[in-house]
Amino acid sequence: MAELRGIEGAHVLDVGCGTGFHLPGFAAHARRVIGVEPHVDLAAAARTRSRGLTNVTVRTGVAQRLPVADASIEVAHARWSYFFGPGCEPGLRELSRVMRRGGFAFVIDNDATRSTFGGWFQRFLPSYDPSQVERFWARHGFQRRPLTMRWRFEARADFEAVVGIEFPPWLAAEIIASHPGLEVDYALNLWWREY
Repeated sequence: MAELRGIEGAHVLDVGCGTGFHLPGFAAHARRVIGVEPHVDLAAAARTRSRGLTNVTVRTGVAQRLPVADASIEVAHARWSYFFGPGCEPGLRELSRVMRRGGFAFVIDNDATRSTFGGWFQRFLPSYDPSQVERFWARHGFQRRPLTMRWRFEARADFEAVVGIEFPPWLAAEIIASHPGLEVDYALNLWWREY
């Protein structure tokens, strides 16, 4: 993201901020940060995490009706908040409303076409069509940068716990039984658009 548009001094929006994991990192560089989260308990956790950061505000709201002023955002970040593509049009219309001219929106999602994790993701959601998702983002003016990362765990119990969070019990059990070791290759798509 920083290669495309840094956040130094920017007004940043984190859509679907969850427990606020990324808010302190954004706050260290941005002028102002707004986290928006639809789940009340997660928004409360994000407020707790960002307590004391004077340039961070957390609001409870949804992507389809962002509680943010028109043309006020310079960098928007949505990590795993829009990754099903089709059906996200109302949220993308809201992004268009809140983005300043020259602002950048970043959407990070799973790339189910490659990587070990991508194969697991496809097994979990066999109706998920990566080609359809790619066409969706292209139609909405987003460009794609494929990225590869890894999960690396210090203990097998940590690997098993994360797999149990990410997947239903039947698939988690199969993954745990068939995948040895403490690492998993993981492919992502970084979708980005300048407004």
